[in-house]
Amino acid sequence: MSIGEPTMKGDRLRQNMAVTKKAKLKKSDEPTKTSKVTVSEKGEESKRYSLWNFWISTLFLKLLLIPDYFSTDFDVHRNWLAITNKLPMSEWYYEHTSQWTLDYPPFFAYFEWFLSQFVPKVVRDDGCLDIVKVGKFGLPTIVFQRLTVIISEILLFAVLQIYINTTKLSERSQSFVVASSIVLSPGFLMIDHIHFQYNGFLFAILIGSIVAAKNKKYLWCAVLYTTSICFKHIFLYLAPCYFVFLLRAYVLNVNNFKFKSYKDFLFLIRWANLFKLGSIVIGIFTICFLPFAHQMPQVLSRLFPFSRGLTHAYWAPNFWALYSFMDKILTTIMLKLPYVHMFATKLIKPPLIPKDIKEINERLLANNGSKGLVQDVFFVILPQIPPKLTFILTLFYQILAVLPILFDPSFKRFIGSLTLCGLASYLFGWHVHEKAIMLVIIPFTFLVGFDRRLLVPFMLVASAGYVSLYPLLFKGQDYFIKSLYTYVWCIIYFAAFRKTTKISSSVERRIFFLDRLALTYIFSLLPMVTVLQILDEVKWRYSFLQKFEFLGLMAYSVYCSLGIISSWFALSWLYNFDELLWQ
Repeated sequence: MSIGEPTMKGDRLRQNMAVTKKAKLKKSDEPTKTSKVTVSEKGEESKRYSLWNFWISTLFLKLLLIPDYFSTDFDVHRNWLAITNKLPMSEWYYEHTSQWTLDYPPFFAYFEWFLSQFVPKVVRDDGCLDIVKVGKFGLPTIVFQRLTVIISEILLFAVLQIYINTTKLSERSQSFVVASSIVLSPGFLMIDHIHFQYNGFLFAILIGSIVAAKNKKYLWCAVLYTTSICFKHIFLYLAPCYFVFLLRAYVLNVNNFKFKSYKDFLFLIRWANLFKLGSIVIGIFTICFLPFAHQMPQVLSRLFPFSRGLTHAYWAPNFWALYSFMDKILTTIMLKLPYVHMFATKLIKPPLIPKDIKEINERLLANNGSKGLVQDVFFVILPQIPPKLTFILTLFYQILAVLPILFDPSFKRFIGSLTLCGLASYLFGWHVHEKAIMLVIIPFTFLVGFDRRLLVPFMLVASAGYVSLYPLLFKGQDYFIKSLYTYVWCIIYFAAFRKTTKISSSVERRIFFLDRLALTYIFSLLPMVTVLQILDEVKWRYSFLQKFEFLGLMAYSVYCSLGIISSWFALSWLYNFDELLWQ
């Protein structure tokens, strides 16, 4: 037995080694099988999170909207097609036969020239390329221009599909909700495919820069953002955020910097990166504006027409809408109750306030913002607002928004800053159009998925912002289209964002009363819109309603501004005082 025991132990040892070897071989085979499954799963994931079906379904809706109402912007772009096609470059920014003069940067003028090369003969014969005071055209021109918007918007779908595909698999569901909510945006449907503009195409370039920033492709971020400015100069409002973000993330060597003497500051800057970044920005602007170098004052006067006044014909729902509304209230009170004016003049001395009732009536004869005209606005009681003040206020709040990026150049901080820069320009800018709310909603959409507490501010600005676009479509038949589409979008995507957004560890600090108040505000938008639509339909019967024709637009402006300003307050608070949210 003593001689046989080692043999038995040896046999067991050999058996154990054989089992172990088989296990190792089996284990070594597993990665191959797993990799095959992973490739298959990736294919299924790409199909599952594709925007192709959305493009097909929305295409049919947009084709059905071709004969719908369109605004004067349709003739604006028709005139730009004619100008860029018929005239040499040197005359593009001087031509003024029509009041719809070219007032977009040169890249967009090149884009209009490119489109004009594809105008078929039947559309040319229809008057599409005629330089006239007022455009005279028919269905061929309408179909052609509508199709150019639909085709150019493919770029938006492509860029957002790249955004989805470059997101981690664990976050792809959330990115799909973000991307699909943008391509199905009520704003793009109302502004581009009914009112008529090319925002889908233009915002695609801006979104491309956001996607590049997310993937840390900083040079591509600079290329795409600079290009977007050269297409649409309203994107310039976001420049402080991009400048600080690229400076901190790509140019400054803060992480490896050790200060010992003042000479060490030379090593704070990555000089090669600064040279590449500067060359890109300067190069793109040079390509854009060099052909117009000899007429830059004329080009700039077209791009920045400060003579248009503080507010648009329809007040954009921002701070100046509330300011204008307060002026109306004070004017009415002082005319009805003269002793209130007497008391006010004791506290505030003329000329800061009208010296008597006669002067108030004289100021009322001027355009004071209640006639719905695109002219300069004169306030009756409150002080006049110069362009310089709007610039200072906008810059001040934008500086507050970009300072945190110097300490934390993360993508989350960048998008938060981008949204607040857009809000600051929208709330305090000069002659802001209601369509500029897209400059806020689009960046905010990328931000909302990071934390549940950002959802309520987003819901406020999205719902109020989209409803504020309703007056663009003032035809009665468009009421059901814009209302139904917007409210279905809100129901679907507010629920989708709520399901896919993360719940932070500090969620208990949310003030639920304010959340409920916000929801009450959002739900009240529907009855407000319905009542205003009914009043608009029956106003021809009542002289009182005809006398105050601008009252409905004022209601839109004031009520929607409350929601947008509330969203700004909420996001600003979270951005500046809740560090846990941004970690």
